Amino acid sequence: MNWDWILFDADETLFTFDAFGGLQRMFLDYSVTFTAEDFQDYQAINKPLWVDYQNGAINALQLQHQRFQGWSDRLSVPAGDLNAAFLNAMAEICAPLPGAISLLDALKGKVKLGIITNGFTALQQIRLERTGLRDFFDLLVISEQVGIAKPDRRIFDYAVEQMGNPPRDRVMMVGDTAESDILGGMNAGLATCWLNAHGRSLPEGIHPTWQVTSLSELEQLLCKP
Repeated sequence: MNWDWILFDADETLFTFDAFGGLQRMFLDYSVTFTAEDFQDYQAINKPLWVDYQNGAINALQLQHQRFQGWSDRLSVPAGDLNAAFLNAMAEICAPLPGAISLLDALKGKVKLGIITNGFTALQQIRLERTGLRDFFDLLVISEQVGIAKPDRRIFDYAVEQMGNPPRDRVMMVGDTAESDILGGMNAGLATCWLNAHGRSLPEGIHPTWQVTSLSELEQLLCKP
């Protein structure tokens, strides 16, 4: 094994992230039938907020409140309550992605494993417990706690410090979002693997060390004799 550490993104890299399903489930508690059109409206607000968050223009709390502000006004429920209900619903419906458990089983004991996520604390910890994956990981770095989001190299520098400063060419960052996971890993001098399950084309200037279409493919690459 050529690696001392392998770091993973969480959402859509290790875990499914069905935001529409989560929103439908949480809004049932408020007697709202959340439609595909509602989801489009939500994403029109949510996606730019995530870009602002990754660029350091807003913090985690601002993102979590602003994405639900319209619904908060409509339902007379605090935005923070709606956000908490959403994260709870997401924890209930989450599952490991195909190939995740097999990959982690194959790597456990051969290399140290970590997670670096821009997702939110409340969801990450419950999800790791519920899926039984907590014990695989030696490190969990959550942008909300560090106060810096990927792709900023400082969150990776923080992680490397927590790891005891291994050589960076022996650390690989695996993630599905080129603009945060791969760019961030590159910024920090790490090797990178882009999990490109949907046949996207690479944004200009982003060059992962490896590219795979599934976690099974990654397992074959990492574990081949």
